[in-house]
Amino acid sequence: MKIVVDSNIVFSAILNSQGKIAQLIINGSKYFSFFSVSLLKEEILNHKDKLLSISGLTETQFESSFSHIASRIKFVDEILISDQDLEKATRLTKDIDENDILFVALTNHLGSKLWTGDKKLGVGLKKKKYFRTISTNELYDLFIEKELRKKKT
Repeated sequence: MKIVVDSNIVFSAILNSQGKIAQLIINGSKYFSFFSVSLLKEEILNHKDKLLSISGLTETQFESSFSHIASRIKFVDEILISDQDLEKATRLTKDIDENDILFVALTNHLGSKLWTGDKKLGVGLKKKKYFRTISTNELYDLFIEKELRKKKT
């Protein structure tokens, strides 16, 4: 299953490498293919000082956590996303959060699910009959189901 991760998911994973979100990315990569837009790397580095301040991580710990999480994600160059997918994403996010256009466009482009912790985005997209989102709990349930199946074989 293809899963597009947005900024808040990756931020959460970096800030708490032992938390549920980070562990889903790290351990879930054997069952799920995680994707994001290339600009996410730049966004993380632009917010590095704030993330360091919030987390209390040292620069080395931050770099290690970021590298470990990023190694499980395939980053897609935005230029590969079609104008049609971008236009649809723009319409969907227009009155919700235009900062999420690229994540929704990539989700459409890949025919995948968007994993977001942004409740406003998730609720707003569902109101527009866009059901390509997945919550952390839903993804965790799928992960556990796959783990249990694996143990039975």
